Amino acid sequence: MDMKNMKAYLISLAAGVVVGLLYSVMQVKSPAPPTVALVGLLGMLAGEHAILLVRTWLAVGIH
Repeated sequence: MDMKNMKAYLISLAAGVVVGLLYSVMQVKSPAPPTVALVGLLGMLAGEHAILLVRTWLAVGIH
């Protein structure tokens, strides 16, 4: 990952934290999906990257 992408991720994370803090201060319930949905999304991303990792291993001959 290059610095440009890393910077975008960090800005996105910082913006999310600021909005979360504002919601907390204003005592507003976050419109974010439930934790279960976020864990499912994380699993989907992990599975996607696992497939790419296995394909790379097979392409270079690591078993």
